[in-house]
Amino acid sequence: MSFSALLSACLLLLSPQFNLSDLSSGSPVSVKQSVKQTSDTLSVSFDVTISNGWHVYSVTVPEGGPTRASVRYDSISGASPLGPLRFKGDEKTMYDKVFEMEVSYFEKKVIFTQDFRLTAPVWHIEGALAFGACNNESCLPPQYSEFTFSSEPVANLSEANDNYTDLSSLEGYDEQQWEPVTYSSGNGVSTKGIGLTRLFFTSFLGGLIALLTPCVWPIIPMTVSFFMKRAKDRKSEIRDAVLYGFSIIIVYVTLALTITLIFGANALNSLATNSIVNIAFFLILVVFALALFGLFDFTLPASWSTGTGRRAMSGGFGGIFFMALTLTIVSFSCTGPIIGFLLVDAASTGSILAPTVGMLGFSLALAIPFVLFAMFPGWLQSIPKSGGWMEKVKVTLGFIELAFALKFLSVADMAYGWGILPRDLFIILWIIIAILLGLYLIGVLNFKKGVKRSKPGIAATVSAILCFAFAAWLVPGLWGAPLKAISAFTPPMSTQIFGKKDNRFDPQFTDYSEALESASRNGRPVLVDFTGYGCVNCRKMETALRNDTRVAKKISDNFIQVSLFVDDKTSLDKPVTVNIDGTRVKIRTVGDKWSLLQRHKFGANAQPFYVVIDAKGNLKAGPYTFNPDVESFLEFLDSGLL
Repeated sequence: MSFSALLSACLLLLSPQFNLSDLSSGSPVSVKQSVKQTSDTLSVSFDVTISNGWHVYSVTVPEGGPTRASVRYDSISGASPLGPLRFKGDEKTMYDKVFEMEVSYFEKKVIFTQDFRLTAPVWHIEGALAFGACNNESCLPPQYSEFTFSSEPVANLSEANDNYTDLSSLEGYDEQQWEPVTYSSGNGVSTKGIGLTRLFFTSFLGGLIALLTPCVWPIIPMTVSFFMKRAKDRKSEIRDAVLYGFSIIIVYVTLALTITLIFGANALNSLATNSIVNIAFFLILVVFALALFGLFDFTLPASWSTGTGRRAMSGGFGGIFFMALTLTIVSFSCTGPIIGFLLVDAASTGSILAPTVGMLGFSLALAIPFVLFAMFPGWLQSIPKSGGWMEKVKVTLGFIELAFALKFLSVADMAYGWGILPRDLFIILWIIIAILLGLYLIGVLNFKKGVKRSKPGIAATVSAILCFAFAAWLVPGLWGAPLKAISAFTPPMSTQIFGKKDNRFDPQFTDYSEALESASRNGRPVLVDFTGYGCVNCRKMETALRNDTRVAKKISDNFIQVSLFVDDKTSLDKPVTVNIDGTRVKIRTVGDKWSLLQRHKFGANAQPFYVVIDAKGNLKAGPYTFNPDVESFLEFLDSGLL
């Protein structure tokens, strides 16, 4: 497989067309209204445009499912609805495992139309089109497209809507509790610094492993010998070796910066939870693993190595730089899968610095031995000679990449709710991989035809024993053992089929003010969960995270928990129209009130959305949005206890 073909495929899979945009860039759904009138009928149409990756639910969604499209009336006189709400668009239907029902939805565009029969010469219709919208990671609260149509012309629109008021008229409003928060670097889950440190050392380890592959290890003594012959004295020999090491670092860091420039900050920050990208990562790592098994090789165009090789023979820093570039190209068949794995890991951290940090760690590990052996050439006599052990290192990496590929498939599986990779099956696959690796190391399994089975050495035997021991350690996980050492990789306990324990719990409160009063009495912080009965992604989060034993215990022992349902249809005693930053917002239901609280206080409009506040409403941690990773959520909770 050529590198150019692989690169093209990766760029296609990771390109911004896969909806890596942020909700803050604007509403993903826009509505244009139009009206047609005859002598005795009126038709109101809502032309809905939907951003890529989002969908709007249809009028046919059953009760108990996501928020379906409907028309709600505040006042109507001299007219009556004529038939149900109609739609014109490509209606799609799927079985939703979360709600256990068939749900219908629209993508890109749909037109809803409501007909009315005019029953009097003077008529007035006021209301809103309500609908629900979701993507693979979040759902919006019920959206409203307000409308007012009347037979009487309105001379002054502001007078027609003169019932504006401020938030103080809203039931349960408290100025301090509703005061908008200010986000700072200390509020969120501070995982990026930790994540980048882990990534650096993981990449450094990857560089050390790359040294042991058959494409790199034999080059070390040849390169050092070249420097010794070329140098006029000992000082220039060491100088050239150091420059060579820096050149290796420059080549790989340049690769990382190029990737960052291609995808941009927003795209890299969205890769961690984007389902399509996680599927792409899974496929890429499987391909890399197969390459390491020897099924095919990644090869760069021969002209690249030929051209850089000629320039490497020139003197000065330019010649040394092209020597480093030549090393990168000729060793790519071995290092390519490792680099690909590290870049996938870097992208999944969600940090724009991650690719650069990852390639810095990898190239540093690759460069240091060349520099050290050039400075101390006598060490070359004591290093292991090239041999079959390097092939074992390469294949072992293939098994490791195959195991890690399942993690990315698991993320996509939870996001889409497929249920194809429960925790039990994930562990079974890891057990199989560990056993196969052990069998390979002792020579029972062989990927090359015609190669005679040889007696394994001490290192291979010990490594095989460790693989079998790891497989045995995984077995209790099939019956619900926590396996804490690998819990960051396995699907959540809630997906367990056998031996599953139900740790589900209900929120203590569903009213914001009551929760803060309880927090004041008990001296605990408040975990606020903005959610929705029809929020598909909220159910996925609850299934993935809140059923975990550790999460349930930490919340029950340390927090006052309140769930605010933004689609709670309980009517307020009296609808209130408020003016928020120049925007007219009509509050009809309890859910509308919680949606307004989220927008006004926390500056957000999508669910799931978690924050931790104190009894006065001051922000302690968050926000935490859609990320079905147990370890990350636990860290978020811990940050709220500081």
